[in-house]
Amino acid sequence: MNDSSVLSAIRGGTCCLLGFGVSNMMLTDVLFELGAACIRVYDKKTPEQLGAIALSLCERGVEFFCGENYLESLDGDVIIRSPGFRPDRPEIAAAIERGALLTSEMELFMATTKARVIGVTGSDGKTTTTTLTWHLVKAYLKARGYGHAYVGGNIGTPLMPYSAEMTEDDFAIVELSSFQLMTMQRAPACSAITNLSPNHLDWHTGMDEYIAAKSHIYTGIGAETLVTNRDNALCMQLVDASPVPVVLFSSQLHDFESIMQGRAGKAVFIRNGMIVCSDGKSEREMLAVSDIKLPGMHNVENYMTAIALTESLITPEMVGELARSFGGVEHRFEFVREKDGVKFYNSSIDSTPTRTAAALSGIPPRSAWVICGGYDKHIPFAPLAKVLRERALGVVLTGATADKIAAALDECREGDLDLPILRQDDFADAVRCAAAHAKAGEMVLLSPACASFDAFDNFAHRGRTFCKIVNEL
Repeated sequence: MNDSSVLSAIRGGTCCLLGFGVSNMMLTDVLFELGAACIRVYDKKTPEQLGAIALSLCERGVEFFCGENYLESLDGDVIIRSPGFRPDRPEIAAAIERGALLTSEMELFMATTKARVIGVTGSDGKTTTTTLTWHLVKAYLKARGYGHAYVGGNIGTPLMPYSAEMTEDDFAIVELSSFQLMTMQRAPACSAITNLSPNHLDWHTGMDEYIAAKSHIYTGIGAETLVTNRDNALCMQLVDASPVPVVLFSSQLHDFESIMQGRAGKAVFIRNGMIVCSDGKSEREMLAVSDIKLPGMHNVENYMTAIALTESLITPEMVGELARSFGGVEHRFEFVREKDGVKFYNSSIDSTPTRTAAALSGIPPRSAWVICGGYDKHIPFAPLAKVLRERALGVVLTGATADKIAAALDECREGDLDLPILRQDDFADAVRCAAAHAKAGEMVLLSPACASFDAFDNFAHRGRTFCKIVNEL
């Protein structure tokens, strides 16, 4: 499928929207503008259940197919898949066999925008890296005096409705999930894979499929550069087969030669407390690590990734100003309040064991009561249990995975140092329990290591609920 074929199929054709989530909800006007003759929405919920926007679209002639068997009649010229729909569902495969083209809101955006697209994916750190990159590009455009920086994809607002207003002077910084990337044939010009570790194995068939989906960010049409993590073995498996030039960043190796090992490209590393960019011939000191306001080496790596993505555009002054002022993204080690000397932090975005481990690495050992547990993504908890035993002050378990985390903690018990492990089935009770045990000078950290779907709409819903409970203590 190429850009012209899908746009031609939309013009005068029937477009099928699978799911009426945020990304597809905003597409209907765009599809009409692109010349679609008919738009069909396929969702389990009825228009009445979906709300006022769906009802207004019914009045404009948009057809809704709902109920338990809503995909049985799937048929059209273009199928626009919401990220949550696996592309190998039999109804989708049958429609493609009949000649339908499969695409997505993000792929349509990249097929139509004139802006330069920078993409970020990975298992952890995507949102912070995307946000940092956006801020750095905004600083560059402000200094240049023209152009606009958009941010979207898996973060923020869907970008397709803004595609028509974008020009060659603009940038779009997009966060991309494995769900979005799975069927994408078009790629951003410059992309980063922050790291790779087991994730979403409840949805993907295994790690091979998960990694293959991530790799589409630099193997698709339009790809020019890949930035990735020299310290991550899974990322390095992708590097030697990369069809585009690579930029490698490392927080563990400290010179160009040891990082690149004869490969062509650029390296970003730390030397004498400075983040340095090098092409092997010349180098530039970009940022003092001590200037970074966000705690933890994982956030230093997020800065290294953002710097690698924007190095040709920015100055050290731009990076330093951002690092000294940027306090983080909502739900990512977000300070909520201090009560009776106890500080409360919301890191609801920590939906994998590696994210929670990274969060704990950024704070003093034995300083936090950690609230863990949630929806089961079938990721092993043994590595997390080791980190919790080494660094947590106490653990309060809740949600569907509480038993699994408790079992992992029990299996990795070592030495005489005991770790308080408490259990509360109700999330609010878990927050209040952690608060009751924490003493002045300690902190309570919501870092679930799991997705939220056992009890909440998404991680943001969970984070806001945590903040509300904390502020009512």
